[in-house]
Amino acid sequence: GAAITAVLLVKGMNPFLVLVAALLVGAAAGLVTGVIHVKFGVRDLLAGIITMTALFSINLQIAGSNLAVERAIGTIYTLMMRKFVVSLLVAMIFKFILDWYLKTKSGMLLRAVGDNSTLVTTLAKDKGIVKIIGLTVANALVAFSGALVCMEQRAFSSTMGTGQMVFGLAAVI
Repeated sequence: GAAITAVLLVKGMNPFLVLVAALLVGAAAGLVTGVIHVKFGVRDLLAGIITMTALFSINLQIAGSNLAVERAIGTIYTLMMRKFVVSLLVAMIFKFILDWYLKTKSGMLLRAVGDNSTLVTTLAKDKGIVKIIGLTVANALVAFSGALVCMEQRAFSSTMGTGQMVFGLAAVI
């Protein structure tokens, strides 16, 4: 999300459209992870590592190792009010969207697949598809947050998020 954001901002794209692009690219990455996990039978953690490694290479090709966004280029933080207000507004919008989604039939299945995947199969639904949907939504949100961080810091670095990734892997292990 951050690499796409930095490149598109430097090219002069509207910051709000940049956020949508980052969301879609993140969803595509989640789709790839889900397909690797569900369709090819690769363990979930390994599927995430494979996708993350591929995305690291893609990010280097797209944005290089570092890319700075000039102060003259507008972001959502410069086009709107204060950073806190914008961040709170974005968080609340996504909270309401997720609350709504998790109350739908698809959202209920997503919640169920995490606790009891057998129940999802009993309901005549493919638990693999539900997992792919979950990974797509989760990665879209992660890419969106990366885009927000890039807009706030006005820079992309290939090492962004490495510490969080190591922390996450250590927590899983």
